[in-house]
Order: sequence, then C-alpha cells, then structure tokens
Amino acid sequence: MDLQDQLKNLFPDHIPSNEPEETAEIEHELYVQKEPMICKYEKRKGKPTTIIAGYEGEDEDFKLLAKEIKNKLAVGGSFKDGEIIIQGDYRDKIMNILKEKGFKVKRVGG
Repeated sequence: MDLQDQLKNLFPDHIPSNEPEETAEIEHELYVQKEPMICKYEKRKGKPTTIIAGYEGEDEDFKLLAKEIKNKLAVGGSFKDGEIIIQGDYRDKIMNILKEKGFKVKRVGG
C-alpha cells in the first residue's frame, strides 16, 4: 500500500488536484548605497569575529542580509546595534558575497 492509497483511506471525500502548487518566492530588493560598507576583523572574548557595519538602509533589510550571509557561509552570528557579527574570520568570502549583490565594501584591519 503506497502513500496515495493510505491518504485515500484516511480521507475518502478528498479529491486530489493534479495542478502543481505555485511557490513563487518574492525576492526583497535591498537598498544599495553609495558609501562603502565596512568589513572588519576583531577578537571578542578570545574568539575571531567578522563585523559588517555602515549600512544606511532599513534595519529589516540589514537583518535579511545578515540571515543570507549566515546561511551561505553556514556559520553563526547576530545582528546588534546596526552591525552584523559573524562568528569566525570570513572577511574575504563576505566581501565577495556583498560585491555580487552590488555593494561597495571596504576592508578594515589586516
């Protein structure tokens, strides 16, 4: 007995539709600024962190950008006080991601 038969037994009145479901994801446009964003390296409590600051758009846009960077790099991090804090030294990778999105990025320290 396959899954379709089990579902028919559980829900006899249900008529399945053969139309594919539309899962259109709306991409959010980020505000691309003229001034460069700052990407710097710090050690906090003895651990390496990469900090991205200087975004002039909405905080919600910056939070979405933080989430996307964390997902692409598969690392942890947070958004505090207008800065994205990423665990580890990922300056080069983050700068490449931001440049692909059209941002200007300035490397600070090292």
